[in-house]
Parts: sequence; structure tokens; C-alpha cells
Amino acid sequence: MEALFIGHAYIDVTMRADRMPSGDEKTVAQDYAVSFGGNAVTAGFACAKLGHNVDLLTTVARDWLGHMFVDMAQAYGVRVHSRKVARSSLSFVFPNDGKRAILRARDDRYLAPFPSVDIGKARLLHLDGHMADAALHYARAAREKGVLVSLDGGARRPCIEELTGFVDVAVVAEKFCEQMSLSDLGMLDWLKARGCRIGAVTNGDKGIMWYDEDGIVQHMPSLQVPREKIVDTSGAGDVFHGAYCASYLERPGASWREHFEFARAASAHKIQHLGNEAGLPSQDDIAVARAAFPEGARLELAR
Repeated sequence: MEALFIGHAYIDVTMRADRMPSGDEKTVAQDYAVSFGGNAVTAGFACAKLGHNVDLLTTVARDWLGHMFVDMAQAYGVRVHSRKVARSSLSFVFPNDGKRAILRARDDRYLAPFPSVDIGKARLLHLDGHMADAALHYARAAREKGVLVSLDGGARRPCIEELTGFVDVAVVAEKFCEQMSLSDLGMLDWLKARGCRIGAVTNGDKGIMWYDEDGIVQHMPSLQVPREKIVDTSGAGDVFHGAYCASYLERPGASWREHFEFARAASAHKIQHLGNEAGLPSQDDIAVARAAFPEGARLELAR
């Protein structure tokens, strides 16, 4: 095992339309995409697309959507460790002017304990805070084995505060900061206090605020993708996580600045494509994005 990703699986249906119907109205979408979804799940697929062996501990139901998900995983060489649920989870995603609305139906009533996986030979564990019992169990095991633990803190989920005590690299969303009543800089201080060696707060097209191996806080702007090229921002953060995981696995001795710069180019590629699968970048796609788009302005840090 090279890397284990743990999270909740969805099937995403992404539709691009001029407007949403209401009442008894019908409209026709301009385009649509059907793909895998979920934070750590999408990150795992992105890491696999970039050439790494990925194991995925996630929810799987014995229904048609579950079969579809397993087929997708097999196509990318992702080894699935299933935790059974009665029904697959589904997301309807509607991109709109650089933002996206999401309607979800989720089944997180687990029908069995989480499966046992030997993490001893893994090099990386990535979590999104879903499946709290499994996340805590494997985070503790990874810490004992010296396996790097990465966290996608998209929201304040059950156990996520306890989980950060076992995390090496924590990249959280602005939403998590709001739920914790902390500013970006306040969140970075909090992550440092929790023992996270690398911490970051993502803020979409404004880039990320983060601290490096020496604890130095800095701003990394996003790459400036022209507005007319932006198709679907959903999943861009998940691809960011998957790409920095891939970069770490490829070059563990590189700085985290290099890993994050690689990942932001992966996100710049993703937002130009509809749906998660179409937006997964290859190594060549990332090189193209890095060459094509300039870096935005850096923010002055103020406390």
C-alpha cells in the first residue's frame, strides 16, 4: 500500500444550465457529467490519475450507483475497502458564475464496522473527517507507524478537532474557520497549537494562507485562470488535496511550497472542466497550467 484515503463516496451529477427551473417548469441543460464524488474520494482518484497506488476506504452500497462507483474505481486502479451502507449517496451539482450549488442525499448509517486495513507499509494517509471512527483509528495507527497524515478540513465534522492531534498536514477551508469563529491567521495559530507541522487555509480564487516547515506564515496566490475559461469550480479543492498528496509521494524531500504550487496548478486545470472525472489532471496538464496562468497578487499579512 502506498497511500490510504478515507472518506464518504458520492455519485455526482453535474449539470450546466442558464437557470434553474421552478414550480412546474422544465428547462434543458447545456451539458452534464456523471462522476465519483466526495472529498477524500475525489482526492484519491486525483492521486491515482497522477500515477500512484491508491487504497480507498469508503462507503459502498449494493445498488446500481454502487456498482457504477466500483467500476469507476477499477478503471483508475483504485483498490476499494468497502464499508456497507443501504443506499448510495448522490449529489446534484449546479455550477454558476464561478460558484456552485449542491443538493445532496447521503446515507451514513453504516451496516458494518469499518474494514481492517494494514497501514504499516503506507507512506501517506489522507482524511476528510467523514467516517469519524475509522478516521481516528487509522490516524492513530499512522502516527504510531510514522506515516504522514493529511487532513482536508472542509467543515467542522464530528471528531475533527480530536483528529487534528494526529495530523501532520492540515489544509482547511474558510468555512471551517467560520464554524470555529477564527480568522485565517487565528486558524493557523490553532493548527500550530494542535501540533500540525504544516497548516493552510484555502480561500478559492484568493489563494491560500499557510505556514511552512519553519512555522513561517505566508500567502500563496491562486493562478489567474481567465473568467471565460472557468467552467466548474466544484471539486477543485479535492483535486488540490489529491495533487499535493501525489507530489509528496513523488518527491518526499521537496518543500511544502513546491507541493502546494503543484497542487494549485492541478486546481487551475480542474476548474476548466465539467465534473470531477473530466477535471482530473495528468502530469502534463499540470505543467501546461503552470506555464499558461500567472500568479495573482500576494496579500500583505496583518494580525
